Amino acid sequence: MAKRGGFPGGMPGNMNNLMKQAQKMQKQMEETTKELEEKQYTATAGGGAVSVTVSGKKEITAVKLAEEVVDPDDIEMLEDLIMAATNEAFRQMEEDNSAAMSKLTGGLGGLGGGFPF
Repeated sequence: MAKRGGFPGGMPGNMNNLMKQAQKMQKQMEETTKELEEKQYTATAGGGAVSVTVSGKKEITAVKLAEEVVDPDDIEMLEDLIMAATNEAFRQMEEDNSAAMSKLTGGLGGLGGGFPF
């Protein structure tokens, strides 16, 4: 008669190892997330006339403008330069986040990704 409960072939031991690995990965992800949130990303536009710094928490932390870019008759250009520098800084941050998380997950591609079931 078949044994009730448990899994044949020592599956509970494998499940324990899997749980330990998952907990380790979760801790590493939390640590990496904290590190990424503390980082700063700076981008420039207009040949360095506009500089924007953002944090890993997706907050703008600094905007620097060269005097020559502040033209009251051309506010639109200044707005475009600020927007371009900000978007580039956020792009750098997202790229860094993706690379760090991909490194942790080993390229699993999200939950269930790469698994045959």
